[in-house]
Amino acid sequence: MPRLPLADTADKLEGAAWLDPLAGTVSGIVKKVLPWPAVTDVLHGVPLGHPLHPALVSVPLGAWSSAAVLDLLPGNEQAAQILVGVGVLAAVPAAVSGVTDFSQLETRQQRTGIVHEVANGIAVGFYAASWVVRIRGNHRLGKLLSFSGYGLSGFGAYLGAHLAYRQGAGVNRNEDLPEEVPSGWHSLGLIQGFAVGQLRAATLGSVPLVVLRRDGAGDDGVSVLAGACSHLGGPLFEGHLEEVRGELGVVCPWHGCTFSLRSGEVLRGPATAPQPVFHTRVRGGQLEVNLTGSEE
Repeated sequence: MPRLPLADTADKLEGAAWLDPLAGTVSGIVKKVLPWPAVTDVLHGVPLGHPLHPALVSVPLGAWSSAAVLDLLPGNEQAAQILVGVGVLAAVPAAVSGVTDFSQLETRQQRTGIVHEVANGIAVGFYAASWVVRIRGNHRLGKLLSFSGYGLSGFGAYLGAHLAYRQGAGVNRNEDLPEEVPSGWHSLGLIQGFAVGQLRAATLGSVPLVVLRRDGAGDDGVSVLAGACSHLGGPLFEGHLEEVRGELGVVCPWHGCTFSLRSGEVLRGPATAPQPVFHTRVRGGQLEVNLTGSEE
């Protein structure tokens, strides 16, 4: 089946370097305006375990879709006006969570993301104008503005889907790990080869790992996590250690995601999915790991 021109346009945006200055400016503003991890973690969706933005956008899109149906039927001017206003108000937190996620994406994702933001921003402008003219009694112009906004928000939604499903923004990069890691225990080498207190890289087949030997050589003295950050795949072994809320974590060098070395839970976003943690033991001086903990 032939591809739609819209799909080709979305693909081309990934290589549109001319969008970088605008994307960089918006990203920089967001980081300055929202510098507090406690706030940004909520906006990223860390407490939910997945991004907050997709859930929030359902409210304005739902309100505007309902308004569009009512606008096609006679005698629903007041109800449509209310829904248009609800959508405009709901678009504010959705936009704030969206730009927060946007500020922590890689360059090619941000190129798509900035067009997604501009399209949706203009759509909100159309809907705000529609609400104003409806209040003044011009429902015909209000409907025209609303349908214009609806078309732009549809284009923005398409780019948002492209960003998530084609470019992988917001997805868990370690979801397939159980299929990639062989069952049972596997040696990573001599325990003495891992210096105490230093993050070290290791591999299990093709799977990158990050290792921290905290003290001694006992089974409980080593932490091993999947080495690719669940956010965008950053190399955790190139990061650093940091204590967050009384718990020692490893900080990704790319976007500052911090994961508990004990449980793999997200201590600081923008990651929302936890980092897989391996069971460890020392046998015959060899450090061995097992993803499931089974004896097979």
